[in-house]
This record gives sequence, C-alpha cells and structure tokens, in this order.
Amino acid sequence: MVRIVVFEKGLEDKIEFVRAKTRTQESWYYTVNPSGRVPYLVLDDGTGIEESHLIIRYLDHYDGHPVFDYPDGDDGWALRRLEARARSLIDGLSVWVRELARPEEDRSATIIAHEKERARRLTTWWDREIGHALMNGPLNIAQITLICALKLEERGIDFVWREQCPALAQWAGRIAALPSAAKALPKDGRNYLLFE
Repeated sequence: MVRIVVFEKGLEDKIEFVRAKTRTQESWYYTVNPSGRVPYLVLDDGTGIEESHLIIRYLDHYDGHPVFDYPDGDDGWALRRLEARARSLIDGLSVWVRELARPEEDRSATIIAHEKERARRLTTWWDREIGHALMNGPLNIAQITLICALKLEERGIDFVWREQCPALAQWAGRIAALPSAAKALPKDGRNYLLFE
C-alpha cells in the first residue's frame, strides 16, 4: 500500500526501499524496528513510523498537497466504511499467509479454513459493491487497500476468487494496471523497509 502511494506522489527519489527479513530470531531488522512489522518508515532524524495507513498519511502530506485524505461529509464516511471492509479482507488473508508460513505440523487447519471462508464471503460482498462510485473514481485508500488484499492471491495460498467474482476481477485488473500499482505491487512476496 505504501509503495503505491510513494509512486503516486512521485516520491521515489526521496525513499530508499530496503528488504526487511522478518520472522527470524537474528534479523538485523529488529534493531531498527523492535516490533518487526513492515512497512516501517525511518525519517532523517531517526524517528520511525509504523503501520501502513499512518505512513501513507505522512507521505501524502509530505509535499503539502494531500490527495488521499478522506473527503468531508457522507463521502468521507462511505470511504471509511469501504476501507474498513478492505482491511478486513487484507487482515484475514495475512493471517492465512502467516499460518501457511509455519511448519506444516504446526499449522492450524481450523484457522486456515476460517480465513478461507472469510475471504470467500468478503470477495462475494466486494463483487456486489465494487460498482460504488468511490471505488471507481480517483485512486483512494479503500482502492489501494483492496487491490493489495486481492494481490495476496500470489502468496501461494488457495485464494481463488476471480471466477466467482467477475465484476471484482475486472476492477482488480484495471487497478493493478495503473502505473503506480504495476511498479509497487511486489511479485515475489518481499517485505520492505522504507527510509526517507
């Protein structure tokens, strides 16, 4: 999500992307960010910012011309509602991906089944709701969150949704083809540390 905003805002020359190795006990990354979460933005003064949406807000305001703020009024609440639903999908899929990263004997079939069913329900919901004007206007945080969730299908999980959700699949193809998304969405499951 952060990488899309970096490219949308034209901040590539202000950010250094560094691959962060997580979920290993001796990772150098834990000396930079003790929580181990990615992404993580380190400012020039050494201050660190954690959590995608907070980093996005910082980067969006960096040039004094934010484009990803919530609009006022009813559209602002509608966008927050859509973003929250997209976050539900990305959060559940992330649990699924992490569960599959565990040794096979330690994996929970119950958790995997739960997240697979949640993803099915949410993609079905999105297939009905993807025509919402806010999902088809200028790029916004709900759209960014949703496309990043849907691209988790490339993380080696049995996340099959395109055939059952043709409207969503068409929308995803259009958003993933945007220059910022095409450059930003990792093809290999990498994690990044951001330095300003």
